[in-house]
Amino acid sequence: MTSPLPTGERIAWVDTAKGICIILVVMMHATLGLGEAVGREGWMHEVVAFAKPFRMPDFFLVSGLFLGRAVARDWRTFADRRIVHFLYFYLVWYVIQFAMKGWGLAGGDPAELVRLFALGFIEPFGTLWFIYMLAVYSVAVKLLRRLPPAVLLAGAAALQIAHVESGWLVIDAFAAYFVYFAAGYVLAPRVFAIAAWAGRNAALALLGLALWALVNGFAAFAPSGVSGHATVAALPGVSLVLGLAGAIAITAIAALLVARGLAGPLTYCGERSIVVYLAFFLPMAVMRLILVKTGLVEVIGVGWGAAVVTAAGVVAPLIFERLIRGTMLDALFVRPRACHIAAPARLATAG
Repeated sequence: MTSPLPTGERIAWVDTAKGICIILVVMMHATLGLGEAVGREGWMHEVVAFAKPFRMPDFFLVSGLFLGRAVARDWRTFADRRIVHFLYFYLVWYVIQFAMKGWGLAGGDPAELVRLFALGFIEPFGTLWFIYMLAVYSVAVKLLRRLPPAVLLAGAAALQIAHVESGWLVIDAFAAYFVYFAAGYVLAPRVFAIAAWAGRNAALALLGLALWALVNGFAAFAPSGVSGHATVAALPGVSLVLGLAGAIAITAIAALLVARGLAGPLTYCGERSIVVYLAFFLPMAVMRLILVKTGLVEVIGVGWGAAVVTAAGVVAPLIFERLIRGTMLDALFVRPRACHIAAPARLATAG
């Protein structure tokens, strides 16, 4: 499979879609965390529930769009771009997060601390699972690229519908989300065509988005009546369809925003989406603590409090990345040349 784009070219709507996705991810953690801290919910919980069917599917679909040019390369170059790249950032931020949380998780037991640290190499730690799985998915596509595209997608879809719950995050996340990554890889030309069509046909695109929002909203909130699946959106098969439909919807929304010059902040955020993903946990936790300890959350409410925590989780990493750019701390978000196993075409950033 060949990429529909020239090497190195950035597409604005892709970055815009990433920006939307990373905000939704931070919003989920910020909202659920604050709700748990105060013991009640706010209006942001409804937004999080609406986005649940497509939040991660879209992120993975967009991440697979440019994989075609990577899998065509030799294994050494591929490993540098798609394995070492992601694992470098996973390891750097795993050490940082574990240094902050490990002792408490181990209950002050040194032996347990060592065990938990070692476990993090085969069981992705906390929010970093996304980075880890990008490397795993990339290897899977490289190994399976000779399969007919329909067979690859059918197998991945079967895994998603099977609702695998092994207790090991790598297996469970692979089964749940690989289909979206593979769809981004296989269907990239069609996804780009849909985005181009949406940008040219705003009225029809908005009509389609309105219908999608109604269906997604109903499925996200309607009880399923089936044990183990709280809502209709969680039902096997339904979750797959809603995930793909939601990913396409975000694609159309991003294309519409770009076409009308309204995507600037989202595009900027999307260009640095992995920066936000790596670092949002700390400012999010700090802002949540401030709101709870000062009692400010009681004044503004849980919903607006969650919005404030979300903003802190998104904006603070972007500011931090800009402040350290060009310094030794750059290695937090830029992979040093010494950590390449193939000649870098350009300096590899986290995003």
